[in-house]
Amino acid sequence: MSYDINLSNNINNIDAPKFEIHSFLSFSVKQGVSDIHLREGAIPVVRKDGIILKTKYAPLTEQDVDDIIKIIVPQKLLERIKTTHDVDFSVELPGIARFRINLLHELNKIGFVLRVVPTEIPSLEELYLPPTLKEFTAYNNGLVLITGPTGCGKSTTLAGILNYINQTSQRHVITLEDPVEFVHQNQKSIFTQRQLGDDIDSFPNGLKYALRQDPDVILIGEMRDIDTIFSALKAAETGHLVFSTLHTTDAVQTINRIINAFQPHERDSVRMQIASVLRGTVSQKLIRRRDNKGRVPSTEVLVVTPAAKDYIERNEIDRLYDLINKGSFNNMMSMNMSLLKLVRAGLITEEVSVEQSNNPNEMQQMLKGGFHGSQNTNNEI
Repeated sequence: MSYDINLSNNINNIDAPKFEIHSFLSFSVKQGVSDIHLREGAIPVVRKDGIILKTKYAPLTEQDVDDIIKIIVPQKLLERIKTTHDVDFSVELPGIARFRINLLHELNKIGFVLRVVPTEIPSLEELYLPPTLKEFTAYNNGLVLITGPTGCGKSTTLAGILNYINQTSQRHVITLEDPVEFVHQNQKSIFTQRQLGDDIDSFPNGLKYALRQDPDVILIGEMRDIDTIFSALKAAETGHLVFSTLHTTDAVQTINRIINAFQPHERDSVRMQIASVLRGTVSQKLIRRRDNKGRVPSTEVLVVTPAAKDYIERNEIDRLYDLINKGSFNNMMSMNMSLLKLVRAGLITEEVSVEQSNNPNEMQQMLKGGFHGSQNTNNEI
């Protein structure tokens, strides 16, 4: 049985007499849904282009949830979900997509949040990401951070970067993830993808052993604690190119977040370490396209030039904002400049650019032709 899911305005025109997980996931993926919320006793809900949409399915029953568990939860996790409140895992449903899944308990009932992970990895050009990201891949060592709030496309950006490495250079790439999302097939490079809980017991231990596995590039899914941050900095110092993510909103906040994770007496040495190994940060957010065909990332890019390194060493980190605003010749880009380029490329509206800006007044002046920061405002994204 099939149903036509039309998500142009709302998904709530589904009229399904019975919930069936394979069909629901298949239809949702085809309509560009990014996240799916399934809870016992609640109507299935999806997120498309950042907006939560309810469906017209009936609230899921306990039997519905049991059926979902049988289909999407790996056999090895069936006992664990009985005693653990939250479990992260990923599965691939042939012919549909790959999903990153969080199984949770709410008011003593089971629920799921599924993130759709495309089986085909988009290129950096298809993602409308700046060419500077390709330049980061040319380093033989150092640390590159992709930052932003949850759901801003950090994992997709990292997948695009690793895919570019895979297509252009002969390296050994090790990924440490929780869980593994995008699966990379060996092309010019070879990949070792390890999942927390299955292949490694912690990110720090995974990093320790990764250094003994002849890596050139290491991806850490998230720098979530001091031990992981410390291990990542060490790996970047010892001749490896490390990519990772943080939940911060701009380049300066990213550096301060790392430093402030340590004890006060450790911060000076950590700051010097960051100045030595950090190659750049990319802070991003997803913006609704003017044609309503999905979202496009706007990005703030910091490239750690000698001047930027000097500011970090001298603990004048706030001065990095000036470098970003004036740094087009070093391929840096402010968030407002990125928004302006998206407007001029016809990808987003002026109104949306102002709404999404961290400095709306400056954004309005830039739209009117006022000079702020870089003059490089061509249509290259």
